[in-house]
Amino acid sequence: MHVLGHLTVEEFLRDYWQKKPVLIRQAIPGFEPLLAADELAGLSLEDDIESRLIIEEGKTGAWEVKKGPFTESDYRALPENKWTLLVQAVDQWVPEAAELLEHFRFIPSWRIDDLMISYATDGGSVGPHWDQYDVFLLQAEGQREWRVGQMCSEKSSILEGPSVKILADFTENERWVLEPGDMLYLPPGLSHWGISQGECMTYSIGFRAPSTAELLERAIDSALPTLTEDNRYSDASLSLQHSPGEITADAAARLKSLLVDALSDPALLKATLGQLMTEAKYEEQAPTFDTSEQGWAETVSALQEAEQWTRHPQARFAYSINDTGAAFYCQGEIVNLPASAGKSLQVLCDEASYDSQSLIEAFDDSHLKTLLTSLVFCDLIVPV
Repeated sequence: MHVLGHLTVEEFLRDYWQKKPVLIRQAIPGFEPLLAADELAGLSLEDDIESRLIIEEGKTGAWEVKKGPFTESDYRALPENKWTLLVQAVDQWVPEAAELLEHFRFIPSWRIDDLMISYATDGGSVGPHWDQYDVFLLQAEGQREWRVGQMCSEKSSILEGPSVKILADFTENERWVLEPGDMLYLPPGLSHWGISQGECMTYSIGFRAPSTAELLERAIDSALPTLTEDNRYSDASLSLQHSPGEITADAAARLKSLLVDALSDPALLKATLGQLMTEAKYEEQAPTFDTSEQGWAETVSALQEAEQWTRHPQARFAYSINDTGAAFYCQGEIVNLPASAGKSLQVLCDEASYDSQSLIEAFDDSHLKTLLTSLVFCDLIVPV
């Protein structure tokens, strides 16, 4: 059964994606938590794993936020109720969590960010807030009441004091109680407030949504090496101005045209997205993509040691097809390849796991052999 339940992918994308919320009852019927609450708390004790505790009535005031790693004594000091544990990127540490994300690849895979798991005691909440990205909220255990309110922006008023953004004004429009297996989709900017009814766990599937500032900075960085001293502001269509000191609308239009032309190459724009969206979430922990000095014979030998291979949990792949060839993006890097590599790259980026013999046969071009060798020996694909 598809996680969209009664909706087709086409209906969801047309009517709901980035438009309005939708509740899907029993998106995953009979869903069982991937790990117990104490196992989730165990992850929060690890130095490499990002975690937070949000206590509604903390010692330092309302909505106290503490950042992990935590200790067992931190948990013993918590109040009985009204606190929430949030553990980020569980898919990078729990294989079953990574498998769960495969259900959401009806959205381009390079848009998917991570799976966050929250555990809350009775009344636990992170307060009324909004996110700047799409999110699917899958109820894993217990019950959580979700209240949905108004659309928000950076201009929306937030409470002074708490280190987490809590809306000063929340206008409730709808309310639902989710049971295990139920899922709520929320578009960016929509205010929401989840309150646990008893102990519960909720899985949040979030998506990457870089700001225009981030995208523009990257696009400019990509465009600069392609520009020469001959690329200059010009005004061959200049006419006599009433005031010679005025910068006119025509001048602004010429500048706009100059900048648009500099950033109009589709391959450059695809590379901007590809490199930015495949950067590792935690760069210091993830494997890096680099050229391997190993030969093809060593690659074949390594691949034949296991029948099935998969992406490293912290590896991110994407590809594009351009007029002049193909491009592969991995960990923020780009590899330019012949257009004939497109089908092999599609398999590499779309599939969750790979048969070793099929990889050997599909990557038979010299450029692809070099790529596959790097992926194997940089541990970006690993044995299952």
